Amino acid sequence: MKTLLPLVAAGLFLPLAALAQSPSAPTERRGEVSDYAVASRVEEFLGESLFVPMQQLWANRGGWGGVLTARDGTVIAFQSPGGGNCRRSRDGGQTWDADILLAPDAKGGRGLVDETNGDILYVNPPEGWLFRSRDSGATLIRESVQIRPDGFGHIPKLEGVAAMQCGITLAFGKHKGRLLMPARIMGPKNSNAVEWRPYHYSTALYSDDGGAVWQTSKPFPVMGTGEAALAELSDGRVLYNSREHMSRGNRFMAHSDDGGALWTGAYRSPDLPDGARGTSYGLMGGMLRLPIAGRDILVYSNVDNNAGSLPKQVGASIATGRERATVWASFDGGRTWPVKRLVYEGPSAYSNLGVGRKGTPSEGKIYLLFEGGPKGSHAAVQIVAFNLSWLLDGRDIAPLLANPPASSS
Repeated sequence: MKTLLPLVAAGLFLPLAALAQSPSAPTERRGEVSDYAVASRVEEFLGESLFVPMQQLWANRGGWGGVLTARDGTVIAFQSPGGGNCRRSRDGGQTWDADILLAPDAKGGRGLVDETNGDILYVNPPEGWLFRSRDSGATLIRESVQIRPDGFGHIPKLEGVAAMQCGITLAFGKHKGRLLMPARIMGPKNSNAVEWRPYHYSTALYSDDGGAVWQTSKPFPVMGTGEAALAELSDGRVLYNSREHMSRGNRFMAHSDDGGALWTGAYRSPDLPDGARGTSYGLMGGMLRLPIAGRDILVYSNVDNNAGSLPKQVGASIATGRERATVWASFDGGRTWPVKRLVYEGPSAYSNLGVGRKGTPSEGKIYLLFEGGPKGSHAAVQIVAFNLSWLLDGRDIAPLLANPPASSS
């Protein structure tokens, strides 16, 4: 197997994109995309402050598969890695139906909605499968899929898409209709051993044929990264937000101007923490764009505290300081994050986000699926729902909306 690069210092930016010229991508699909990305108005997320209290969906670790909303407003949460189940809410997150078993081995997948047809997908390209639902998650049928490597010859394998924000359907620009999800590659040896973590890198998978074939993107240009989220902005750029495991500091960000094939301009966010600030180990977090026309309002989730400690060995695991689940909001496409609010004071860990649909019981709601609760940061999977008014906590939104949407100019 090809080696990636000589061992480098943590956080070093590398010209990986230039070195990794991907094989030819699958033929691009030119389907019609629903107006979901611009279907809502900001007023739908405002009004009276709304917070649906924390509910436990499962015991033990899980929720990594994500939370999403079907076209009819059914909210679906995926249990992985704690089991091959999902649960649905048909009343906007007030109550939750019993578990639906996809399959005992349906773990490590990534949820997304194909906005060209409304299909719900739960995808694990490294394992060669996806589950597709055309009835808002009531039944899910297994299909086989293919995955193509990046220019290094690597594909996501171990936990390749397991702990990420849900994938998206691109809605703006020439790649409209493309399915895109964050992913990770655990180096040339596909190993999570500490000595191989400096070789890890975040990446993405995209499909232009409805999920049958997935192309691995060029690498995210920071080594030691993995577990990520991405969101498409209204100018067609895609914003990437990644955890890093090697050095203490905030999240790493980058953009793509070509629908998620190439990531450039990596930088550390000045605002968004990567887990407890006292540790270098980072923490999975969520990020999404609210589907509001003419706006690039983003929401991010992670923990917010100065606790934690450094591991004895660079890159080693140390899950300390995981508490105080918090959400942030940006009103300018991720340039600044002026608003944040504490969701849960106690133990909290991996998290991701979902958002409701106009004209359904989920309208105007934002969903936070996270590990935590009174018994420990990894003891259970919890969910809450809230609106933008709750997140603003009495703050006037008008000055925040004065900035124009993000643009590449």
